[in-house]
Amino acid sequence: MKNTVIFDMDGVIVDTEPVHHYAYHQHFSNLQIEVSPELYASFTGNSTRNVYQKLKDRFALDEEVEKLVDIKRALFNDAFDSKEDLFLLDGVEMLIADLHQSGMQLILASSSAKVTIDRVFRRFGLNQYFSHIVSGEDFPKSKPDPAIFLEAVRLSGEPVENCIVIEDSTNGVKAAKAAGIYTIGYDSVNSKLQDLSLADCIIRHFDELDAVKISEI
Repeated sequence: MKNTVIFDMDGVIVDTEPVHHYAYHQHFSNLQIEVSPELYASFTGNSTRNVYQKLKDRFALDEEVEKLVDIKRALFNDAFDSKEDLFLLDGVEMLIADLHQSGMQLILASSSAKVTIDRVFRRFGLNQYFSHIVSGEDFPKSKPDPAIFLEAVRLSGEPVENCIVIEDSTNGVKAAKAAGIYTIGYDSVNSKLQDLSLADCIIRHFDELDAVKISEI
């Protein structure tokens, strides 16, 4: 019986992608590099550090990766703090509250940096629901490497067959499946150029899920 739900954050709980998009592309412009929509989409599910490592290699950037990351995060933080129209995705807070009230364990496994996760969780009061938070910055490889989800399962204290993952990205679904976890693909209006075909099932709205349905998967 499923009793642990592992959530991705960006694109599943909150759509900070427009803020990331603004920060990244402002930085790309400052660096005078041209990143195609296809290349940018391929970064979905990657940590900021890994994105800049790939960009450094591809465009032969002189700056150190850590400096590039710091500049992008500063751009993101400024935009995040000033953006008033930032909300949780439709239906997700109701689902989170329902799962928590039903006694299910909730874990976050996000490629985002800890400081970004903390910003989102404090802004929307989410800490009360989650037993563990796992950040992609703690792992040398990003999704589709399964390490982040394997760690989430370890922290849960549950066998992998009791866990599910909710993901919205190609890389996230691949990582969850590589970890051997039942995976729900969230095909939202915000998902762009993402292939969720490896997911065990695909939903388009969170009202398709509740604690009873998940426990019976």
